[in-house]
Amino acid sequence: MSNSKLVPALFTVLKGYSKEQFFKDFISGIIVAIIALPLSIALALASGVGPEEGLYTAIIAGFLISFFGGSRVQIAGPTAAFATIVAGIVAKDGMDGLMLATIIAGILLILMGILKLGRLIKFIPYTITTGFTAGIAVTIVIGQIKDFLGLSYPKGTVTIETMDKVKAIAGNIHTFNPNALLVGLVCFAVLLIWPLIPKIGDKIPASLIAVFVGIGMVRGANLPVNTIGDLYTISNHLPTFHLPQAITLTSLQGAATNGVTIAVLAAIESLLSCVVADSMINANHRSNMELVAQGIGNIGSAFFGGIPATGAIARTAANIKNGGRTPIAGIVHSITLVLILVVLMPYAALIPMPTIAAILFQVGYNMCGHRTFFHIVKTAPKSDIFVLVTTFVLTVVFDLVVAIAAGIVLACILLMKRLADEASIEGWVNYDDGKDDDDIELKRVPDHVRVYEISGPMFFGMTDLITQVKAEENTRVFIIRMRAVPALDASAMHSLEDLYKRCQKKNIGLVFSHVNEQPMRTMVKAGFAEKLGEENFCRHIDDALERAAEF
Repeated sequence: MSNSKLVPALFTVLKGYSKEQFFKDFISGIIVAIIALPLSIALALASGVGPEEGLYTAIIAGFLISFFGGSRVQIAGPTAAFATIVAGIVAKDGMDGLMLATIIAGILLILMGILKLGRLIKFIPYTITTGFTAGIAVTIVIGQIKDFLGLSYPKGTVTIETMDKVKAIAGNIHTFNPNALLVGLVCFAVLLIWPLIPKIGDKIPASLIAVFVGIGMVRGANLPVNTIGDLYTISNHLPTFHLPQAITLTSLQGAATNGVTIAVLAAIESLLSCVVADSMINANHRSNMELVAQGIGNIGSAFFGGIPATGAIARTAANIKNGGRTPIAGIVHSITLVLILVVLMPYAALIPMPTIAAILFQVGYNMCGHRTFFHIVKTAPKSDIFVLVTTFVLTVVFDLVVAIAAGIVLACILLMKRLADEASIEGWVNYDDGKDDDDIELKRVPDHVRVYEISGPMFFGMTDLITQVKAEENTRVFIIRMRAVPALDASAMHSLEDLYKRCQKKNIGLVFSHVNEQPMRTMVKAGFAEKLGEENFCRHIDDALERAAEF
């Protein structure tokens, strides 16, 4: 599939669709829906909303993103990456604030796709995505310690930021409930052991078994452990369309910032998921169409009471492993969740909160990428390690917006420093007539000529190098050789203009050799080429030396 086409993958794959593939997609869709059920509920609770909002998101956003998406196999829904962000928005601005932010994010994602920004994902350094992903995983785990240990907080306890949660845990550790811990540990053990059981371990989701075990323990032994029904009102009603309440300038300003955060994260998560899926099925997704679909899906989710959604790597991988190869699998997954919502949702009230915490512990562990994190720490340059650790710490201590912004700024600064360190300017040394004239590396430079060769991109980080161009008593011409200069920016252009003025004052000629295409365009646009004269731009160093001899 062409990467840039704004055509949904569904419209392409249906041309040669077969009954055999429909059966595989149908079965895969049902299996993925069963996997998505406990995850959607758990992620919704981690996001500070009710359990049904998680299913609404998987149903509406999952359907729309599969229908309009640029990937054949992407499964979308609520993901762990959004949990802390959504929880913060809901705590501060309520569901209306979240709705407005999600709609703004959806509009931005659609614009990103239309403007063909899908390939810009490659400009976000791997160290930043690894750092904030690990940071999000840690924040999810910290957020679930309360329910895993069965802690109770006094009314009015603030637990919006991660550090607030850490303080609340430390201050209320004396309310620890051993029954909750027992349920949490058993369910976590089930999550680890069940996949290892031959034949059935890989067919029935471990999270579903953990839910049944948790319910059995609490109901069977009548343990005093909080369940979803104790903390939330459960509804099995289908999602209904509704608009945000009165929109004010203040609410728009707050929602705009959150909307940008959601849009950027949704773009990164969904396109990374697509790349992983492509490697598994040997295909190519349409990144721009995927962004448009993500926008449509998030707007639809917001209007029907859901939360932000994006491509879910784990559910997408499960879809592929179970034979799903077209967006039909994602559509079946959404329809299956509708049936589950109507028929089984009331029973979700029985699920113990420590079970939800155990499931989210495993989600956090799976997404943290600890092996990748420590591999980078062991093998990468110090500058990359600094960006990785800084992004990770800022994600945990502050939030994702600060972490990504700081990470990108740091990465750019360190990259520019690296480029500046690699850039150099060297003056040629004149040689005596006694040397071997047949050596092709040697050029006969007249005494009144000084040749300087610049290597590396000329940008604001290396403008001081131009000051190294100095004249001797008999110097009448400078030759600036630029064959190894791929790019020239305005700051470096200004330095060259200063050099030209210095040369004019001292009546020294200035000749350029082998100026590449982009630097030449910059010189022409700045009027520098016209000021210096076309005759002083030579294609080869031999031509430049001949021109210098004329002065």
